[in-house]
Amino acid sequence: MLTLAIDCSARFCSVALFDQGQNRILADASPDIGRGHAEQLPAIVQSVLAAAAVELSQIGRIGVTVGPGSFAGIRVGVAFARGLALALDVPVVGVGSLEAIALPSAREHGKAVMAVLDAKRDHVWAILVDADGKIAEPAAERSPEAAAALAFETGCMIIGSGAGILANINPSLQPHVLGDLAAPKIADVARLAASLDPAANQAEPRYLRDADAKPQAGFVLPHQAVS
Repeated sequence: MLTLAIDCSARFCSVALFDQGQNRILADASPDIGRGHAEQLPAIVQSVLAAAAVELSQIGRIGVTVGPGSFAGIRVGVAFARGLALALDVPVVGVGSLEAIALPSAREHGKAVMAVLDAKRDHVWAILVDADGKIAEPAAERSPEAAAALAFETGCMIIGSGAGILANINPSLQPHVLGDLAAPKIADVARLAASLDPAANQAEPRYLRDADAKPQAGFVLPHQAVS
């Protein structure tokens, strides 16, 4: 089965094609575009398919990161993946950004891992998985202090763009830092998407935080009756 994976949760616009039968990535691309995912994603998908010499009709599953991450990017990725899955009549599976960082790291190192992303505004997004890849603490928004305390208490490894924040709070965590990934590796997203149950992992945005843009009810003008 061929799985097409998409990640627009950060500044990258990432796409990969994974062949589960051969257990290998056929092609991938992760350009650092900053913004403009909606405009660039279709062309990047086409370039990855062309590099793998695969037709769109051969895709058997689509995986997409559902967050946490960029509000706009997540919406773009999820909408594109769901629309494409509908057109191809194939399942679409949602992959948590934090899970796609933590789970491969836990398997690689055989240790508990906390994936932590800088959520700005003095918060981080974090998840803790044990050495067997089971979720010990689910994805949540935390204060850096709370995340650092949990990392110290469990003795886990730390990876992600928020890892340095935690190490600055508690320098004893520095030797446990694995890296400062701002987003999951698209190859890991693809492999995880190929193994997940679409029914239990729906492609729905997972923001972990309310949107910044909210209706300003105080500025709504009253309706005037028309005579």
